[in-house]
Amino acid sequence: MKKFLDLILIKEIVGPILIVLVSILLYLIVKNVVNRVFRIRNKYVDRKKSKTINSLINNLFKYFIIIIDAVMILDIFGIDTKTLIASLGVVGIVAGLAVQDTLKDFVAGMTIILENQYRVGDTVTIKGFRGEVIDLGIKSTKIRSLTGEVMIVPNHLIEEVINHSLEKSVAIVDIPLSYDTNIEKFEKVIKDLFSNLNNSIPGIRGDIKLLGIQSYDDSSITYRIICDTNPMEHLQVERDLKKIIKQCLDKNHIVIPFPQVVIHNG
Repeated sequence: MKKFLDLILIKEIVGPILIVLVSILLYLIVKNVVNRVFRIRNKYVDRKKSKTINSLINNLFKYFIIIIDAVMILDIFGIDTKTLIASLGVVGIVAGLAVQDTLKDFVAGMTIILENQYRVGDTVTIKGFRGEVIDLGIKSTKIRSLTGEVMIVPNHLIEEVINHSLEKSVAIVDIPLSYDTNIEKFEKVIKDLFSNLNNSIPGIRGDIKLLGIQSYDDSSITYRIICDTNPMEHLQVERDLKKIIKQCLDKNHIVIPFPQVVIHNG
């Protein structure tokens, strides 16, 4: 009888200890693997978001192990875990339906981050709303427009995204000239200007190109100038180019005309 009681005590004491120790070892192994995976993906995923997902996966696995351990230890003490799990199953179904959208947001957020569809700081258009991504969470994305409005979109509702920050942008500058301007002189002056800029305008990629005459307007001839820029830097490049070109034209006495109205007396 004493030996039987000793065996029971050993089972009830040693069993839970072994279960906990094995679970801790398994958790550390999985955690190490997950950390290694995210270290490899760091160059594709924003560091903050990578850390968030890493922590989330580790916590989910930790709670999963705790639940399994609890069931196994209760079983050792003779508690009918099958009935307990069956009774919890109904509650689980109700809870699952209640958090269905949350789970969809979680999966969609993971997909957005891992596929690098956009990051914090990118300019995107989602559901017709254009702005800068100021927060990318597991549940939702926050976008701030140029005028300050902030739109919060649940991740599972994001079906199409236009990311304006992945590829280069194009700066376009139209220069009006008077009809009596010597266009050969203008073209030479502009080409000399561009050849001497020597990357003095930040954000420009490659050469600045003078395409030629774009249109004949009521009081001017319009030339078009284009160049590739870093993503979303084209507007500032256009401003810088307009300033430099205006200074160059003034220096070379080339007039940018203004609208004029001619009145004839009958």
